[in-house]
Amino acid sequence: MSFRHDFHPTVLREYDIRGIIGETLGERDAEAIGRCFGSIVRRAGGAEVVVGYDGRLSSPALETALVSGLAGAGVNVARIGCGPTPMLYYAGTVREAGGAIQITGSHNPPSYNGFKMVLGGKPFFGAQIRRIGAMAAAGDVETGKGAVASIDVRAEYVARLARDWDGARGLKVVWDNGNGAAGDVLQALVAKLPGEHRILFPEIDGRFPNHHPDPTVPANLEAVIAAVRAQGADLGIAFDGDADRIGVVDDEGHMLFGDQLLVVLARDVLKSRPGATIIADVKASQVLFDEVAKAGGAPLMWKTGHSLIKAKMAETGCPLAGEMSGHVFFADRWYGFDDALYTAVRLLGILARGGERLSAIRKALPQVVNTPELRFDCEETRKFEVVAEVAARLKQAGARVADTDGVRVLTDDGWWLLRASNTQAVLVARAEARDQAGLERLKSALAAQLVASGLPVPDFDAPAAGH
Repeated sequence: MSFRHDFHPTVLREYDIRGIIGETLGERDAEAIGRCFGSIVRRAGGAEVVVGYDGRLSSPALETALVSGLAGAGVNVARIGCGPTPMLYYAGTVREAGGAIQITGSHNPPSYNGFKMVLGGKPFFGAQIRRIGAMAAAGDVETGKGAVASIDVRAEYVARLARDWDGARGLKVVWDNGNGAAGDVLQALVAKLPGEHRILFPEIDGRFPNHHPDPTVPANLEAVIAAVRAQGADLGIAFDGDADRIGVVDDEGHMLFGDQLLVVLARDVLKSRPGATIIADVKASQVLFDEVAKAGGAPLMWKTGHSLIKAKMAETGCPLAGEMSGHVFFADRWYGFDDALYTAVRLLGILARGGERLSAIRKALPQVVNTPELRFDCEETRKFEVVAEVAARLKQAGARVADTDGVRVLTDDGWWLLRASNTQAVLVARAEARDQAGLERLKSALAAQLVASGLPVPDFDAPAAGH
């Protein structure tokens, strides 16, 4: 029987494949993804694809369909079962598999699901994902009968995580699994770590009955903050739905933003890797880049997007990178992929070797005021044009502009950023200054540029987040 399939136009995205179950994404799509991706792996000379899935209610059925498609393309499939996305990355890496796919909706609502893919140990994204759509539409696939086997990598993965704990004492830690896919692995990991550990919502439950699994949103950290304060814990750690993103709360119950966490991690890495490049995305605070330089590192601002960051790390030999969204990538003693569990182990080691509390480290950082990430609608066909228009006007005026990803404008007050989202029909903006008066001037400059391009001024009334 000939193969051909059309995907809903919204599901083939820049960094992954993602949609709403029963509306834009289903089992037939999963089988087609397997058939096309398996064909790509086979044509590249690969023989095996590792498959894992998260705890969403729709994930097991999607996994069955995906495996059927992969085997139908003639590649062998190693099924690792339910667990965090980083465990899938780990299994694909150590097995030197031709490809790896995790079925996960990440931090999206329960009705969503999707696929994160690796080809030959490298991120599979952008034009590669669009190629799957073209292959499916044309029926351009391989046919075969691959072998399917189930393997258990949990114990090996947990042992490898625990091996890099390098603290000098045990800590009191509250963990918030948020009913995400890390649950079973996390319980096995904390059993290997010294100290006192309490896990909130350890049960894997794809309905996420306790709170939404996005640790970058303060409202989702209320339970872990309360537990840290009530128990006098050294810190709290939270994960998103598939545990590739981390949220951290200090001993006083204050959230550390992604760039603040990266400062703590970078200072430690730079002790053994002086002069190393440390990468952060364009949304990160100037404080981060300044502190990395102060610690003897070479800060590099790069494009937002976990696949883009991973590719740049491989290119530069960078040992550590991170994003404001909570993705942290260690290539120092680790494998270069984003792993919130591993990041947690390294952070615990830093705190358990030093005498300083996390709250004191946070308070010692230079204080700035900034907006939250501002997102506002802009037509898909217009969003990149607007950014290009703004960049041209600013350069004409002699402004100090970095155009790595959108425009980031440096002024005496601080900086502001405008970029087009790669995954949605929105523009993203952010501004940071040393004081509130400076922040208001930055917001006015940003607003003037948007008006000059015929856009309405976004709502800047959200309270500034000081950090």
